[in-house]
Amino acid sequence: MFKRWLRNSTVATALLLAPLPAFAQDAPKQGGEIVITYKDDIATLDPAIGYDWVNWSMIKSLFSRLMDYTPGTTELVPSLAESYEVAPDGLTYSFKLRKGAKFTNGREIVAADVKYSIERAVDPKTQGPGAGFFGAIKGFDDLTGGKTTALEGIEAPDASTVVFHLSRPDATFLHVLAVNFASVVPKEAVEAAAGDFGKKPVGSGTFILRDWTVGQSLTFERNPDYFIKDMPRIDKFTVEVGQEPLVALLRLQKGEVDIAGDGIPPAKFLEIKNSPEGAEIIVDGQQLHTGYLTLNTKVKPFDDVKVRQAVNMAINKERITRILNGRATSANQPLPPLMPGYDKGFTGYAFDVEKAKALLAEAGHPDGFETILYSTNTDPQPRIAQAIQQDLAAVGIKAEVRALAQANVIAAGGTEGEAPMIWSGGMAWIADFPDPSNFYGPILGCSGAVQGGWNWSWYCNEDLDARAVAADSMSDPAKAAERQAAWGKIFTDIMADAPWVPVTNERRVVAKSPRMGGAGEIYVDPTRVINYDAIYVKQ
Repeated sequence: MFKRWLRNSTVATALLLAPLPAFAQDAPKQGGEIVITYKDDIATLDPAIGYDWVNWSMIKSLFSRLMDYTPGTTELVPSLAESYEVAPDGLTYSFKLRKGAKFTNGREIVAADVKYSIERAVDPKTQGPGAGFFGAIKGFDDLTGGKTTALEGIEAPDASTVVFHLSRPDATFLHVLAVNFASVVPKEAVEAAAGDFGKKPVGSGTFILRDWTVGQSLTFERNPDYFIKDMPRIDKFTVEVGQEPLVALLRLQKGEVDIAGDGIPPAKFLEIKNSPEGAEIIVDGQQLHTGYLTLNTKVKPFDDVKVRQAVNMAINKERITRILNGRATSANQPLPPLMPGYDKGFTGYAFDVEKAKALLAEAGHPDGFETILYSTNTDPQPRIAQAIQQDLAAVGIKAEVRALAQANVIAAGGTEGEAPMIWSGGMAWIADFPDPSNFYGPILGCSGAVQGGWNWSWYCNEDLDARAVAADSMSDPAKAAERQAAWGKIFTDIMADAPWVPVTNERRVVAKSPRMGGAGEIYVDPTRVINYDAIYVKQ
């Protein structure tokens, strides 16, 4: 309904991916309640802090942002904003807010709320992982450096107008305003929560959190005052946590569960696929995903590039794709093949045990060394970690596998010096928005190598950071191809330093009950994982 706004913007629409193929579906219905399961509990629902693939979709539905995406696509549209204008030089963005949009505490949203929310996300006291997304806003360095508590580049001249002034053009800026970190929150609710806003969220999204019993369940109910008519479709959804994926799948087949959030365990995939109800249960879609092994560059011996290169050569990626029942392809660079900037001619590091041993010997480790490999504990991730462990053993590296709950792995990765190696599977990296820059800043750039960040290699290359800024400053649509090429070269140059082992580009396979409606794209949504706003129950 807002397509014309994007066509009038100055952002390079060539950077947007085409929508995924349509699935057959019934007409959307209103009403109904559903049950969703996950193995791990939710760590937080604070949009300035939450950053894993499970809570990301829930946060998306609890809060609103100036921009958002058409469900199931990567098409940017105004959301909390009614309209916007971009100055010809790409340095000023002006937004008009929707009239009557309210927080769920009943207060109308004003421009000052937008300013406060983004400043909160950037403030180092928040310890959120998304601050770097807003680096183009004037005053960013002063706020992150502790010189001020406000962003010079955000103005609220009246209650319905927000103006952003950038220090440089940023081709991704409209996308940035659609990520969860740009969610608008009420200052009074944040302060009243006294540090516990992640458990007591107040937003203006499609749903309201009604109950959270830690370790058991979360209940979300439809927001009757949401500013877009007929959204969301369902009245209520309950997330049950602590559910083993195999048990959740069996319950789904019995009609007790509507979405098995952790997907179909690989060991059961072919059985379900070939079952009479398989076509109704399985949603199998491509995603902007890379699964990788992080090598902590701050921890010996991974501070030696030869060691990191040796590990890249030691991993048999084809075996890992077989563990995933072929639902993935081998990766050789951080970018997934569907992402603009992906270098089809780049081959990366070949699987070569002898060369890996030789490099380790050159690095002073002819007999290998001992280390620790972290992994989440949901199948098949421990089995993949064990396969990596066996590959490393073949070159003399003895790795102890620690398979933990997702929140514990995230905490270890975000603590400098704690986790020498992390297999990212089960979390991996799924793009926040369809632009190559998103595979850099949070997970490979200097801004992500901070306490609580997601750059678990703690890799910081200031020259590459400068090149990344230069690439994102190419906001002229005529330079889209040049910009993509610049980003592609950044990622292939990163591989020379080998802070990662890119392992797989995995498809997402979701199990849903036959009573669930909605196109497959909204169960494998490219920007939400699962789009709770758009799914519905067949009536």
